[in-house]
Amino acid sequence: MKILVPVDGSQNSMEAVKVALKYAKATTTDIYLMTVTPFIPGLDLEISASAMDTLNESMKGRGEEVLAKAQGILKAKGVSAKTILSSSISAPDEIISFAEKDKVDLIIIGSRGLGGAATRFIMGSVASKVVSHAPCNVYVVKTAD
Repeated sequence: MKILVPVDGSQNSMEAVKVALKYAKATTTDIYLMTVTPFIPGLDLEISASAMDTLNESMKGRGEEVLAKAQGILKAKGVSAKTILSSSISAPDEIISFAEKDKVDLIIIGSRGLGGAATRFIMGSVASKVVSHAPCNVYVVKTAD
């Protein structure tokens, strides 16, 4: 079974990692931890190339930190995972694309990411877009707020 766990460092995404851990203990699984950093096209026209490089390196570094934290949760219990650090205009599209391409069996995702409740009403949540368009089952993890 292939399980994809998108993580952004939020409490809900780290809880999703713990749910994936339970699956890994119960059955043979390949776990993929994925972080999608924002890609903003055209931004390079407004800032210098060196500032753009600095911004990209900062986002990449944050993504690596998030993946390391999630991987640490699994490693502490003897479970390994593959990590994917991606950059995209749309996190849901990137998650769905990976799930389709790699024939993922299950996506375990936090109900809310770092954007919180307010952004859900402004632009729609990553989780609800993934649930609506994923090629496989999606397990949505909620935490007490």
